[in-house]
Amino acid sequence: MSLPIALTLGDPAGIGPELTVSAWKALKKTGLVFFWLGDSRLFNDSVPFVEIQTPEEAKDVFPTALPIISVRCPVLVQAGKPTPQNASAVISSIEKAVHFVQAEQASGVVTNPIAKNILAEAGFPYPGHTEFLAALCNSAGNEIMMLASPSLKVVPISIHVSLRNAIESLTSERVIEVAKATNIALKKDFGISAPHLAIAGLNPHAGEAGLMGSEEQDIIIPAINRLKSEGIHVSGPMPPDTMFSAGIRSSYDAAICMYHDQALIPLKTLDMAEGVNVTLGLPIIRTSPDHGTAFNIAQPIGSDTGKADVSSLLSAIKLADQMAVYRRKKS
Repeated sequence: MSLPIALTLGDPAGIGPELTVSAWKALKKTGLVFFWLGDSRLFNDSVPFVEIQTPEEAKDVFPTALPIISVRCPVLVQAGKPTPQNASAVISSIEKAVHFVQAEQASGVVTNPIAKNILAEAGFPYPGHTEFLAALCNSAGNEIMMLASPSLKVVPISIHVSLRNAIESLTSERVIEVAKATNIALKKDFGISAPHLAIAGLNPHAGEAGLMGSEEQDIIIPAINRLKSEGIHVSGPMPPDTMFSAGIRSSYDAAICMYHDQALIPLKTLDMAEGVNVTLGLPIIRTSPDHGTAFNIAQPIGSDTGKADVSSLLSAIKLADQMAVYRRKKS
């Protein structure tokens, strides 16, 4: 029997609570079940909810009310006005969600958006969700970020570092590591039996045989040759300005990109609404919507003036559930 999905609080002053309610309304009759680790005081009487003690209670509650495992915010939440004083609740929600998956009480973690700068003000030592989740899973250094949508999957070699640092830290070993992890994930979590990876170049025209930069010759091509020698189906280095066109992207299952924006710009341009952040390299399933807290449009729950689009969160929940199905088939 499938387990429920654990959905985290996110920043309570952002659009996460509103999206949570919208997602429950969209999914309550589908058989897909999640529970929210958050503060029920954020909701007014227009939102039916039940506070539960264990994840297994969520299944019976979900068709008629949003199941909530309580994580109380220390101070009053005002929509659109984040405060570091509520950082402890944001962090606790993530920790509890991971615990439930590790205890085999939930099938995966879906994280609502957080504000990295607000958590940093409170002393949070991690750049973002991805690194924190890796630490909680004792997998620090193995975490890899994939962005997935119906039309494209991209995996950046580096994540939350400056462009300068991303280029300076690029190595053949890292390209190989990320490509191998992606290859495994496509098989295990996406049901693709023989994945084809496209490896992006770093420089314009993928370096033009060294005329526009040497990284392709010195770093990327040796990595590609090594991957091919190990039986992994890869192509590249592909020119970044053409590899995301419709005709070319249909030829591969995922693109390995050399830095954060090289990966995220095409995906968000093509499919911002349904893009999903997936963390590879962890023993647990973790997805999240491909957008931020949107404090500028956050509204009190029940105000009927909300502008937040739930599409990406719905995609994240559905993908986490599908990944759990594929993992069960493999086990």
